Amino acid sequence: MAQAVTYSEFGGPEVLALHDIDVPEPGPGEVRLRVTAVGVNPIDHKLRAGLRPSATITTPRRIGNDGAGVVTEVGADVEGFRVGDEVAIFGARGVYATDIIATPDMLVPLPAGVSPAVGAALGIPVATAYQALRSLDVGPSDTLLVHGGSGSVGQAAIQFARLRGAAVVATASEARADRVRDLGGTPVAYGEGLADRVRAVAPQGVTVALDCAGTDEALSSSIELVADRSRIATIVRGADAAGLGIRAFSGGSPEPLTAQQLAWRAEAIPVVAALLAAGAFRVELGPELPLADAAEAHRLVAAHTPGKIVLIP
Repeated sequence: MAQAVTYSEFGGPEVLALHDIDVPEPGPGEVRLRVTAVGVNPIDHKLRAGLRPSATITTPRRIGNDGAGVVTEVGADVEGFRVGDEVAIFGARGVYATDIIATPDMLVPLPAGVSPAVGAALGIPVATAYQALRSLDVGPSDTLLVHGGSGSVGQAAIQFARLRGAAVVATASEARADRVRDLGGTPVAYGEGLADRVRAVAPQGVTVALDCAGTDEALSSSIELVADRSRIATIVRGADAAGLGIRAFSGGSPEPLTAQQLAWRAEAIPVVAALLAAGAFRVELGPELPLADAAEAHRLVAAHTPGKIVLIP
């Protein structure tokens, strides 16, 4: 019997429960997948806790958008996938499960040698970072300031920016500074005096900033350091962006992503799959837990545990 994690009320991690579910046969244009790994994202626990607005819960709500899996059945009119294919899953619904139905636009073949855990870690972090840097038009003449550089989105942003020829300064704790450095960024400690520390390591000036931390310090220092506010963006404090005159990409923003931004997010996954195959992109994995331990995974995410947390069905 297939199983899935659901919640029937907003609240702490304890509201998550594993239940038996029915998974239908795939219809035309659909595939059925056995899920091999699930990527746990901060948005998952924010929605579950009611920290990010969502619709009223009327039936048990499924959770999760990213994962990896193996195709087990293929519906009519599906091209490009067959039974046995290993894939990364992104933008799907209810991926905290043993089996799901998805459509081909939610799947990218996993390159040889790329583990299901790495495939499950792509989705939201990679798509967000890629779209943000495309939207901000980061290029070789830029110095990018990334707030929260050691997180999953921050790490992806550092790598994309370096691939685009930009210099990168990224905030991180002392314990996480080496990770930023290993990816090609210059780490700086957050806290009082941040803007001065950034100026010291980037005397040429900062031309663009991406906030992945959501702190007041991240926003105020970005505004202090970057002359053009249209080149400052947050993925966390979307509700505050307009009042500050900066940009927001989701993160609670009342402005939806544009068609072009959504296209960039979809483009990101095959781009990174190719980079992974070439050994030109790295993903930091964190704890792996059984699917039944989704509540503990949410506690670890809320505690900012390093590395991508993955559930294994």
